[in-house]
Amino acid sequence: SKGSGSGLGHGLIVGQPAWLQRKIHLRPQHRGVHLVTEEILRQLPELSQFAVGLMHIQLLHTSASLAINENWDPDVRDDMEMMLNRIVPEDVPFRHSCEGPDDMPAHVKACFLGSNLTVPVSDGKLNLGTWQGVWLCEHRDRAGSRKILVTVNGALRDPDRTPLSPNSPIASTSS
Repeated sequence: SKGSGSGLGHGLIVGQPAWLQRKIHLRPQHRGVHLVTEEILRQLPELSQFAVGLMHIQLLHTSASLAINENWDPDVRDDMEMMLNRIVPEDVPFRHSCEGPDDMPAHVKACFLGSNLTVPVSDGKLNLGTWQGVWLCEHRDRAGSRKILVTVNGALRDPDRTPLSPNSPIASTSS
């Protein structure tokens, strides 16, 4: 496979097309908003083989959600949890209540935030903004491990065409 350009912003990248799909179990979390980017990436070492692609993350639950937001200041996650609880209070007389008072509000919050994300992959890494990370928003008081299904589609790196390879058209030919 031949590619014109190397890395982000250099145009067309042609490589061996590939798919990667894996079900990942995230560790149980207390109610709140949790940064899980690194937990996900630790379970996907093959991501480094992709030159370019898209990662789709699907949460396989109805009472939690996913979001992309602040990855540095934990106060942002605490403030988000506070606001979600103000927007969707538990003392509303919901009809669905057989699984506890936090269940139906959890479903509402999950609908507001959503259950899936799509993130670009560039040079074997998630292409997130400087201050962005993947959040698991846990809306239940006593939830167990959450499962996500991660699907990556893209073009694999071509080891013979890296900028450092002597076979690369962009490698230096001068001595």
